[in-house]
Amino acid sequence: MNSESDVLALAQTIYELGGIEFGSFTLGRSTVDSPVYINPKVLCSNPEALRAAAHVMLEEIRSRQQLRRPQCGPFDLIAGVPLGGLNLATAMSLESGTPLIYVNPAPSGSSRIEGRYLPGQTVLIVDDLVTSGGSISATALALRSVDLRVTDAAVLIDRERDRDTRRGGAEVNLFSILHLRRILNYYMSRGWISEDNYQRSQNYLRAGGAD
Repeated sequence: MNSESDVLALAQTIYELGGIEFGSFTLGRSTVDSPVYINPKVLCSNPEALRAAAHVMLEEIRSRQQLRRPQCGPFDLIAGVPLGGLNLATAMSLESGTPLIYVNPAPSGSSRIEGRYLPGQTVLIVDDLVTSGGSISATALALRSVDLRVTDAAVLIDRERDRDTRRGGAEVNLFSILHLRRILNYYMSRGWISEDNYQRSQNYLRAGGAD
């Protein structure tokens, strides 16, 4: 199991790399008028930080697999959700020696699976951030359409919005390393963010970030 210090070190690195902003942000259809924006993609600009994130993710996965009632199954392939998830999944692939694939969406609305795979193989979906779960659900459905098995998805940061990872029948077991509330609490305890930004963000999260 990951130590508290390893997990919070990732939160600190994201802060130091400028991956947390406050204001009013609308990102796609799932994040509307949010007072806080967290961007774990900044980890790709620091190779050691990206490697550390991959290590923490893999340790969490192994710990969950070793429980008496496993919370993550074995897998043959890692599938990164483009774009941020693909950076993290690539690092995890290199760290673990597990082959990588990803869904490459085409402008026409169709998609293609990049990388080598065999029907019946099991795939772990990896993303750096989850809000509503739509991208993970879409990825799961695309992988299953070519007879790949998908049961689990691992995410670095959960924005803690109401989400549905069973959208369209996807039914994915999703688990995360860090939650946005935990990150905000840590930053506040270190004096890195203002009381006003902290309270506005917490109020937004308590309200479910309603659109």
